[in-house]
Amino acid sequence: MSLGQRQLRALVLFGALVTTLLLVFYPRVPDIMGLALLVDNAAPWFGVAVPVLLLMALLSRSRSAIVFVLVPAIAWLVGFGAAIIPLSWTAPAATVNSLTVSSQNIKAGSGSAVESARELASMGSDVIALQELDAGGALRVTSALRTKYPYHFDVGTVGVWSKYPLSQSQSLDLGLGWKRALTTQVETKNGSVRLYAIHAASARQNDHGNRDEMLAQLASTLRSDKSPAVIAVGDFNATSTDRAFVPLTETLDEPNQDQGMFGFTWPNEPFGFMRLDHVMQRGLEVTSNSVVPAGQSDHRAVRATFNLPGSTH
Repeated sequence: MSLGQRQLRALVLFGALVTTLLLVFYPRVPDIMGLALLVDNAAPWFGVAVPVLLLMALLSRSRSAIVFVLVPAIAWLVGFGAAIIPLSWTAPAATVNSLTVSSQNIKAGSGSAVESARELASMGSDVIALQELDAGGALRVTSALRTKYPYHFDVGTVGVWSKYPLSQSQSLDLGLGWKRALTTQVETKNGSVRLYAIHAASARQNDHGNRDEMLAQLASTLRSDKSPAVIAVGDFNATSTDRAFVPLTETLDEPNQDQGMFGFTWPNEPFGFMRLDHVMQRGLEVTSNSVVPAGQSDHRAVRATFNLPGSTH
């Protein structure tokens, strides 16, 4: 083995060690100067180092270097492998008594609230949740959807339009002092479903305290909600690997994507590299979950179908 090959082998060992440590211990990275936010949300992308390390190992012509690369590869699979398995492999069959919920951050100022709403309606949505509605946006959507979606409730920049009656609707400030979330009861013919629609505060490297507070209070609210069927949708401004998001997954489940992978929702173009928009549930069967384009937003929409309580296959 030449000196260059030995040096390449050493680089592979070092790279494999660093990548493995990041994959395993990223939730413990201290939040100094916003470092934790960056590391948490980039975590799935650490796996990109594996093929690079593998190429370097092959160039080094060292069998031990190839073995080194297996360590971060296994760590990535253990940490994220289950999340990319297609839902279609295990999803139950949809029944005639199902509920399809769609949600999108329509981007304030884009002027595409009605366009997004109509496109999501054309996809068979029973309930449509929109975030970042600008002044007059809710009224325009209500007018456009009035025929098929006669029931609606909106608070600030968040709104819900439904084919089914809504009851017990209320705003949620979640510790911010202003309204960026709501909850309502969707009264279907086959039972009630408690729906939460959220637009979490923005998260920036050195400014994510408001978002963290909203997600913490939302998690507390969900834990105390005894409704047998619960759905939470919206722009959470956090990926599933963000430590501020984790408490939500302890009380609600987020289904995998129909075709697998992570279902990135932001940005819409040229390609997504983060999933900031989520659909989570408790007490329901998820038959489909996907990311779909709608309107002119920088976020893609999320769309999920659930079998309603008491449905039979």
